Order: sequence, then C-alpha cells, then structure tokens
Amino acid sequence: MVDKLGLDPTVVARARRLAERAGAPVVQLARSHTTVSVERAVLRLAGVSGADSDGIPWVNRLVDAVRADVGLGHGVAVPVFDALAREGLDDVTVLAQKAAAGSVRFGVPERSGPAKRAARRATTAGLKRVDRRRIERERLIARLGDAPRRPWIYLIVATGDIYEDIPQAQAAARAGADVIAVIRSTGQSLLDYVPEGATREGFAGTYATQENFRLMRSALDETSRELGRYVRLTNYASGLCMPEMAVMAGLERLDMMLNDSMYGILFRDINPIRTFVDQRFSRQIHARAGIIINTGEDNYLTTADAVEAAHTVTVSQLLNEYFAHEAGLADWQLGLGHAFEINPEVPDSFRMELAHALLARELFPDAPLKWMPPTKHMTGDVFRGNLLDGFFNLAGVLTGQGILLVGMMTEAVVTPWLSDRDIALQNVRYVLGGAGDLHEDFVPAPGGFIRSRAHHVLGEAVELLEKIVDDTLLNAIADGTFGIMKRPADRGKGLDGVAAQEPGYFNPVLPAEDQR
Repeated sequence: MVDKLGLDPTVVARARRLAERAGAPVVQLARSHTTVSVERAVLRLAGVSGADSDGIPWVNRLVDAVRADVGLGHGVAVPVFDALAREGLDDVTVLAQKAAAGSVRFGVPERSGPAKRAARRATTAGLKRVDRRRIERERLIARLGDAPRRPWIYLIVATGDIYEDIPQAQAAARAGADVIAVIRSTGQSLLDYVPEGATREGFAGTYATQENFRLMRSALDETSRELGRYVRLTNYASGLCMPEMAVMAGLERLDMMLNDSMYGILFRDINPIRTFVDQRFSRQIHARAGIIINTGEDNYLTTADAVEAAHTVTVSQLLNEYFAHEAGLADWQLGLGHAFEINPEVPDSFRMELAHALLARELFPDAPLKWMPPTKHMTGDVFRGNLLDGFFNLAGVLTGQGILLVGMMTEAVVTPWLSDRDIALQNVRYVLGGAGDLHEDFVPAPGGFIRSRAHHVLGEAVELLEKIVDDTLLNAIADGTFGIMKRPADRGKGLDGVAAQEPGYFNPVLPAEDQR
C-alpha cells in the first residue's frame, strides 16, 4: 500500500510494542482462568446438544452439575468423560440428562488418562466438522465466485423472526449486499445460555441460535448459487456466551462474527476478566474456522466525543490486533472497527474523518477494516441523513475500507423500512460506482490538515498506551478510558462464572501451554 500519511515507522512500531506490553498481562490472566461458557463450548464440540423442557440447554445443566460437585478449576472434560465411562454411556447428552435428574455424581479421578483420551476424541470430532466447514467455504468461493469489488457491502436484517429474516436477507443480497448481518435480539448478550432451535419472537433483532445460523446459512447458499457469488453471513460472538457462539458459528459456517475484546465490558457491564477469558477462547475458534472478526471501536464514539476520543479508537484497534494475533487470527481476519461519528457541524469534520479512516487503513494495511456509518448525529431529517451517508460512503472509498456497513437515513428514528434500505443501497452503489478507484488518486498534501491530524491522533494513542502500560489495562478500563464507561475488574455481570485453573486443569481444545 502507498504511504499517504508519512507515518514515522518507529512511532508505529513503538505503538505496537506498547499494545503488546499492555495486553500481555491480560492474556496471562486469560490463560490461567476458565469460565462456564468456555467449558460449555468444549461440551458443544464434544457433541452435547438440545435443551430440557424449560428451554435450558443440556450443556448448561451438565456444567452446572460438574461445578456443584467439583468446581470448574479442573475443567469439565475429565469429570464428564470419567462419569460417562463409569455410567457405561456413549452419549454425553444422555449423561447431561441423568446429571440434571441428580442421578450422576462427578469427581476428578486419580487416573485421568482414559477420560482425557475420550474427551480429545469427542472434541476432535467437533473440530474436524469446523475444519470441513472452512474447506466448504473456500470451495464455494472458488466455484461460485466472490464479491466483485471492495469494500464489501454489509447490510443488516433484524425482524425478530428467523423466517422473516430469510427472505429479507435474500432480497438484500439480490440488491447488492455482500455480507448479511443478523442483528441479535435485545438483551441476548446478558443471557448465560444460548436459546435452542428456530425462533420467531426476538426484540429489535433475532435470537442467535445454532438452528437459526443453519437456516440462514442454507438460505444464503441458495441465493449465492443464484447470483453467482458467495454471500457472507455475520452474527455475534459476544456477551456471556461468546465461546459457545464462536463454536456454533464454526459448526454452521458463518463467515464473520462481531467479536470485540472490550465491548461487552463497556456497554453491557460484563465482568472484564470473564470477557477477556471468553474472547481469547472464542478467537482461537474463529482462527481455526477461518472466520473474520468485527471489532466494536465504533461504539466508543457513540458515548465519547469523536474528535477528543479518536486516539482511544486507535489504542483499542492496536489492542484488538495484539489479542487477535496472540489467539492465532491472521491479518485478513481482522475487521477492526471505526466509525463516521464526528458532529457534521464541526469545522473540517469531513477532513478529520478522512484523517482517522486513513490512519486506520495505514496502521493495518492487510486487515479488511469495518467502517461504520453515522448514527449519533442523525436527526430525523432523512434528506440530511442520506447526504451524510453519502459522505460516509465517499470517505470509505477514498480511504480503501474493506467492509462498508450500509447507513440508513432513518437511523435512530424508526426501524428502517425495506424502501429505506433500497434507497440506502442506491446511495452506496452510486458512490462506489462513480468514485471507482478514486482512492488511488487521493493523496493528502504533505504538511496539510489530514496528515497533521493523523500524526496527532497517533501521538496521543502512544501517550495513552504508555499510561496504560504503567497502570495496567484493567485499571484503565476501570477509570473510564474507553467510551467513558468505568468498569472495575471486581464487578460486572458473569464474574461468578469465572474460575482460576487449578493444577491439572485440562481442556481438550486448548494447546498444552494454555493448561496448568
């Protein structure tokens, strides 16, 4: 990529080193703990499925039973597969049903070898299915073709009813969308279980379930064959069930997942330790599944000022990159987030947006980047809103963004009508078609406003990273550094689902160095 900002490579390298130093203690914390959702994800890979008559998944019932008998410090794999052998069973779901009835007790055997081998066999079968789905995606893209250009056009559907979402998603793909995102039902991130089966009663979104994933992926495969290009599917690996969502996405061949290292902490008040443990495991699954993650830096600018807090977005992007690389994700899987959220009344607002977007593009040249449309300053004036979205689309073209979320002129006013979506797609198609490869011609003037602004933001990011290294990332989060939300490490939802790994902890999905 052509150097358009003249960034000092020593400053960029220092920023990355500082991000690594800030993130390393958090990684160590994640490697020495487990959570109920990590352990449930392991059991899902081992084949546990279904739910009881109250809708509580059998994985929840089984983990709760193990936890009540021996805790989580050793992991659930050894106690579960030891009990499976003692009971003379070959189906872990049946064991979960017996455990829920109180007819099975769990312990940690002195000779754990047989249980470990059985757990590895069971989870390896699940991981091989994830591997097959990744190969399946690659073959479909090779056979059907891919989106003909970048950025990919990313469009949301969210009726609450999976059977209504499907025709809307197919229509959106026919109208030009490359990525379909199914927004999750309000509040699902705070459920400590994953609903079972196809659902029709979501609120401002559709419940994320494995069956809903399967139904939508199958429908978009049908549309992909019709259109002669592979249409990607996105959902959420966030909240209290982040690891399980990642596993289900891998099993059902989703292509992207919303997966930010701090979003759940800041905007859902989920405990920081719980979040960091869960996100590391989920990213290890995403890496294996070939899934692109989308991070949530855009959300910071809906609560903090987009000019004053621009450097916090850069810091979060650098941290997300470090955490992602450490978990095994490649650069092409890093849909790092940023957003068009500067108040349009601010002088030179568009020039500042270009500076921020181009800074992200040059700091992460091999990442697709997810560019988010204006929401905070949409007023209900649909004509002004459509114009503002046009400026957003132009900024995306000028700075070479990889994933362009379609902005709606009715954003934050009403749930968009299908006609609103059609007008928004017309806006995107016009700007992308008319501008073409304009990013090749757009080079900010040396010493000019855009370059100077980008250098200033990068400098502020380095200063903030230096403070975080001195005071720790957990303290920075507690102090409200990101998105002005203050989230202490000893508080927040889901903390009671975290356990320190004890000597002998075993997880058949993780590498040996991640286990005590």
